Amino acid sequence: MSKALSYLGLAMRAGKIVTGDEAVLKAVRSSEAKLVVLAGDASDNTQKKFRDKCGTYDIPLVIAFHRDSLGASIGKDQRVVLAITDKGFAEMISKQLGDTVGGGFID
Repeated sequence: MSKALSYLGLAMRAGKIVTGDEAVLKAVRSSEAKLVVLAGDASDNTQKKFRDKCGTYDIPLVIAFHRDSLGASIGKDQRVVLAITDKGFAEMISKQLGDTVGGGFID
């Protein structure tokens, strides 16, 4: 899984990641988001909100890692949700995460 976290770091440095609850929701609504990564230790309400929103707008969602890992991968403090806004990065990360796209959890 470290490869997926490395790709998240690359995407962040390239300016292709949006973080934060409201910013990610805005990216999903505008279809700017190509993939949403949600921390496995996010609250049940947060998980439901993003599952529903991503399902409505047909944006792939993956529940992976923990908030500490997500934050560290992009050089920030803890992060619960990230949106990748570049199709190429989204595909690379999806490929690394495999079958979990759609809601499975990776530790």
